[in-house]
Amino acid sequence: MTIQWRKSSHSGSANDDVCVELGRLAPGTGIGVRDSKNPNAGHLTISLTEFTRLIEQIKQEPTR
Repeated sequence: MTIQWRKSSHSGSANDDVCVELGRLAPGTGIGVRDSKNPNAGHLTISLTEFTRLIEQIKQEPTR
């Protein structure tokens, strides 16, 4: 299975040091999260439940 990586819309410009990509992993595996500046370094695997909780927590954080 080939993972289709998608860069976060909240990542900055090409010169930004903080860039994140997400990819749907094999069914039942979860979501992959990786550094788009270093994609060969591997990825973090998060279950769909954990990913949903993470997104909800981020939405509750005040804007800086």
